[in-house]
Order: sequence, then C-alpha cells, then structure tokens
Amino acid sequence: MTTTTLAVLVPLLPFLGAAAGLLLGRTAPGFVRPLAVLPALAALVLAALVAVRQGGGPPIAAHTELTPTGSVPIELSLDIDGFAALVAVLVAFVATCVQIYSTGYLRDDPRYPSYAALVSLFTSAMLVVVYSGDLIVLLVGWEVMGICSYFLVGHYWETPEARAASLKAFLVTKLGDVPFLIGLFALGTAAGSFQITRVLGAVAGGGIDHPTLVALLLLAGVAGKSAQFPLHTWLPDAMAGPTPVSALIHAATMVAAGVYFVARLLPVFEASQAAMVVLAVMAAVTMTGSGLAALAQDDIKRVLAYSTIGQLGYMTGALAVGDRGAAVFHLLSHGAFKALLFLAAGVIIHAAGTNSLAAMSRMSHLRDRVPDAYWTMTVALLALAAVPPFSGFFSKESVLGAAEHVATGHTGHAPGAAGWTVLVAGLLTALLTAAYATRLWLLAFRGKGAEAPDHGRQPLTMTVVLWVLAVPSLAFGGLAYRSLPAWFDGRDLTPMLLTSVLGTGLALVGGLVTYGTWQRTRALAARVPAAPAPSFEWESLQGEAAAHPEGDASLVEAHALADHGPAYGELAHAPDPGRLLLGPLYRHAAVGFHLDAVYSVLFVRPVQAGASLVRFLDSAVVDTYVRGAAALPRLLGAAVRRAQTGNVQTYVSALLAGAVVLTVTVLLVATGA
Repeated sequence: MTTTTLAVLVPLLPFLGAAAGLLLGRTAPGFVRPLAVLPALAALVLAALVAVRQGGGPPIAAHTELTPTGSVPIELSLDIDGFAALVAVLVAFVATCVQIYSTGYLRDDPRYPSYAALVSLFTSAMLVVVYSGDLIVLLVGWEVMGICSYFLVGHYWETPEARAASLKAFLVTKLGDVPFLIGLFALGTAAGSFQITRVLGAVAGGGIDHPTLVALLLLAGVAGKSAQFPLHTWLPDAMAGPTPVSALIHAATMVAAGVYFVARLLPVFEASQAAMVVLAVMAAVTMTGSGLAALAQDDIKRVLAYSTIGQLGYMTGALAVGDRGAAVFHLLSHGAFKALLFLAAGVIIHAAGTNSLAAMSRMSHLRDRVPDAYWTMTVALLALAAVPPFSGFFSKESVLGAAEHVATGHTGHAPGAAGWTVLVAGLLTALLTAAYATRLWLLAFRGKGAEAPDHGRQPLTMTVVLWVLAVPSLAFGGLAYRSLPAWFDGRDLTPMLLTSVLGTGLALVGGLVTYGTWQRTRALAARVPAAPAPSFEWESLQGEAAAHPEGDASLVEAHALADHGPAYGELAHAPDPGRLLLGPLYRHAAVGFHLDAVYSVLFVRPVQAGASLVRFLDSAVVDTYVRGAAALPRLLGAAVRRAQTGNVQTYVSALLAGAVVLTVTVLLVATGA
C-alpha cells in the first residue's frame, strides 16, 4: 500500500467510525465502544507508518482538483513534511488514549454513543488540518472542530455552566474565524492557488500584497483557536465539559491547530516584521497573564486550562522568533503531559467528589485513594514545570534557546525586540509555572482533615492510559532531541547552557518558594478558629459517589460542576499559598483580570442593547404599522356593511342623489370651461 493511500486512511477511519457509531448507537449499542476505539487505534498505527516512511525527508505530496471553480482552484491535496507526520501521530495517540479512558469514565452515560462519535469526528477534522495541502480543505477541518467543540463542551447540557461555556467557546472562536477566512482568501487570490506550497512560493517571490495586513488577519483566527490573548477567555470556561474532552482539546486538537497553522505558514508571517513583533507581544502577555491566573484558581481543571494557555504562549513565542522546530517540539511534548494531567485530574475529581482544590486540601490520604493518578500526575507536573530530565525541560529550553539566539543577534529570522520579549516573558513564566504546579500538587495531595472517601480502584482502562501517557512525559524530550532532528528541519534540539541554567533555576525557585509559602499558610491556619462548614454539601456528593463505587465518574463530575460555585467563598479560608504569593493581585487573577467583564461592557452589553432596540422597533413600530394597515380595511368594510340595509327605497334614494351630484358637477365643469 502506498504512503499516499495510508495517509488518506488516517483521517478517513475516525470519520467512518463516527458515522457508524451514530448509526448504530441505538440499534446496536454493543458496537459503540469498539467503533470508538478501533478506528482511532488504526489511525495511530497508520500515522506512525506514514511518519516512518516520511522519515524527515522531502514532503509527501499528492493532489487532485476537487471541483472546477473558474478562478482559484480548490484541490484535495496532501502535504506531509516531518512536522505534519509527527503531529498526526500525536493527535492519533492522544485520541486513542482518550477514547479508551472514556470507555470507563463514561460507561454509564446514556449519551456516550453521541459523545464517542463526536470525539472521532473531532479527531478526523484535526487530522485533515494536519495533512491537508490546500487552505480551503484545511478550513473545513478547522470549522468542523469548532462545531464538535460546541457539542462536546456542552455535553452536560443540564447544567447552566456547560451551556454557557459551549456557547462562549463557539462565539469567541468564530469571532476570530471571520478575519481568518478573509486572510485565507487574500492569500489564495494573490498566489492564484490555495495550495500551501504555491502560497509559500508566492511569499518567497514577493507576490503577496500587504503581508502585514494578511498576517494580522490570520493571527486573529489563530488567537481564537489557540486561546491566545485577547481571545483566550473561552478556554477556562470550556472545563465545564467532560474531563476526557478537556484532555483532547488541550493536548492534541483545537488549540494545537492554530500553532500548527502558523508553523506551516511561517514564511507568511516572517514577511512582516511588524506581524512578528505582534506575535511576540501576544505570546508574552498570554504566558505571563495565564501564569498569574493559574496561581489563583481553585478549580483544578481551570488551573490546567490556564496552564495550557501559557504553554501555547511558549509555542507562539517560538514562532515569533522564527523557530517552528522549537514550537512543534514543545507542541508534541506538551501534548503528552497535558493529556496525562487532565485524565489524572478526572480520577482525582471522582475520588474527591469536587473540583475544588480548597476542598481537597481539607482531605487527608487522597493520594492513597488514587495512587496511579498521584504518581502519574507527579510526573506530568514535573514535566510541566520543566524539571530535567522530564520532557517539558527539553522542549521548553528549545523555545528559550531560540529566543536567546534572536535576542543576541545570532539569527535574522525575527527582529531582536521579539527575541527579548519572548525570552524575558518565557523566563518569568518558567517561575510562575513551577509555582502553580507545586501549589496544585500540595493542595491536592498533601491535605489534612477528614479522611478522603474510598471508592475502590478505578477501572483498568483508565489507569492503564495514565501509565501509558506517563512514558512520553518522562522520556520523549530526551529521545526527541537525540533522534528526531531530521523531522525538525535538521535543527539541533540540544538545550543551551545559559537558558537551561536560568530556566531550571527559576523553576526550582518557584517550587521552593511555593512550598515554603504553603508551610507558612498552614501554620497561620492552625492558629485561627476553623472556618465554617461549607454551605453546599460536597460531603453528600462523596456519599453519593461512595454509594456507587463502580458507577459513572462523569456523574460525579457533573454534580461537582453544578455545586462548585459556592465553594469559592465558603472555602476561602483554607490554606492557599497563592493568596500570599500574589497578594493584592489574587482576586484580580482569580477572575482572569476582569477580561470577561471588559468584553461584557464593550461587546455583550452593546449587542444586547441593540437587540432590545430592534425588539422595541419591531413591536412598537413595525407591528403598529401592520396592525394599522389591517385596521383601515376593517373600518372601511364596517362602513360599507352598514350601508347594505336591504331597503330598496334607500338604494333608489342614494342612486338619485348620486345622479344629481354628477349632473351638477358636469354643469359646473361645462360652465367653467
């Protein structure tokens, strides 16, 4: 079988699995789980074969015209270079792990068939984005992911949080997709083709007019999909969806699509120095802001969500300094440990009966209840904090090293200002990342108080996936920089001494300071009276979960989501090092620095006011006109109806009166003439 055929099957198999799962979900439910897992697993095997055959050599290319357009052609084409081959393996690998994990996590969910089909369709759409060599076909996969995310984030539609989060995710990403579409049309028109290779050829030949404007239009779509400032606010709220969905979105699909798109079309952005500076500033603000926000979150999944935003900032920062190898390297490394973090968090939420870190800090022996999640999450957090020799260290240091090269003038791919911006923000974010990773670990696993409930061992499908993902989280970085440089444009991925020392040193400082602050908060809390019991009864949630030890983990998560709101105020007095570390910034960071409130004032309220005005005009003006137009004929009809008396003398009198009036009128007209 040719490599091209294998590549076509990679996105096709999950799509067929999604279609079959939807058709057989009600009539043959026993086939739903195999149809969810096997196509993803087959796609993983085929993607790995494609990567081996590609081998980091020349791109695998094939194309055929989809339909005659009369102007710029749209083609079904493949363009698989080393980056595409590796990213496809990541997507298929994480999707397979998520599908296997979900068979245990959502095993009693009545909507599991539609959920599994949507995950398969989501995976297929992302693989289309990765392999496509045509911008319009890429756009199709891009938009299908947006639609799937709307349904998956809103899986628990019974809760208002899930409904609001799904709508917000859809609207914010679509807000960025409008200028993104205009930018794609501008590229295709200027190049005379939507094929990526021809577009890049036109860029190299200077055939793209207004490159800064085109790059900024494309960046709007990237900011929406990859949750970069200022369009990042949807991602923390998207945690209202099931935990496996969060793992898929954050690790391998949706948010990775924007970074991958910029990596594929990096010469378009490099054609404009201004666009590279804007990209660098966007990455710097995203990194530092999300790090501060993560340090103030109480919901364990929101901490991980802001962590994803920050790590995506590292990737866009690498692209801002013109190094797509470092960006994709960190994309691959991050995909493994972030999927592990979310899936382990799902196990912890089920065991604790709540998403609240403050509530978990009041439980003892939680780590003993979930030993698999404890050890694997520890590995993932060390990778997130970029502690050597875990994978995050190598990929994050490659980003910092690329920024140092540009900042010190060793390469001319990007302006020096972009290099300094990314380098300083990246080092500061390394400190913040280690701080919030340490805080999460301490609050979740080192709590004191009531004994954590014992729900028994998790299903084997869930624990096996955690350990499978722990392997690349531990070893991928070290293996990649030694054996995969051919896939990364031949770039040397070896960490640089200066940035390694600075980055690791700052990470250690962040972790140690957070640990010391945590010890101080516990000492202070021991001196004051105990805080009042929470008004919402998360203990009853634990009791419900304990009553169904073999039940559906997603049921507990849905209840925890519904009851999580009151936890913030009631558990505010629990020891939290984030409060002392951030000081007066804490309350602002906890709400994302009020960016949602700003958007509400600038956009939501004006739109609502406009809608109210339209409703008023419709009811008070348009409806009044319609009612008036109907009333006039009704009045005329009533007048005519009264004249129809049935009396012959009345009719004759009216006829004679009319004749007299006509005669007098004729005489007057004749006399005047």
